Amino acid sequence: MSATDRQLDQFDRKIIDLLVRDGRMAVTELAEKVGLSKTPCQVRLKRLIDDGVIKGFRAVVDMARLGLEHVAFTEVKLSDTREQALAEFNRGVLAIPEIEEAHMIAGNFDYLLKVRTADIRRFRMVLGEKISTLPHVSNTSTFVVMEPVKEQAVRS
Repeated sequence: MSATDRQLDQFDRKIIDLLVRDGRMAVTELAEKVGLSKTPCQVRLKRLIDDGVIKGFRAVVDMARLGLEHVAFTEVKLSDTREQALAEFNRGVLAIPEIEEAHMIAGNFDYLLKVRTADIRRFRMVLGEKISTLPHVSNTSTFVVMEPVKEQAVRS
């Protein structure tokens, strides 16, 4: 039975909530906070991972300390939105490391890209030399982040 066939119960949801806040939490501490003994907690955690409910664990990095604090959101309109064109655009997006996120959007444009670079000059190069030359791009519009207020990876 897969995760899509099985409902997540209160223990599963609590495990997920705690790990979203601290992915490095020891199983012993996790079990204690969830209200289970260690072995049943480990079994549930393994099932959540195997079923793809928990996709992985990662470090939350202070991107400013890496010199990558410039963030821009770029709307992309394509000239062709047939499946082959979308696939070609998607492959191109995956090859650009400065694109942190890419979402297909329903609305006045086709994609919303989150682009992270060192500064506006580097962003301008990425937009002009990489994003604008992706397959089927007809036009773009960009919004530069002045200050992040809430980001997914930062939870307390």
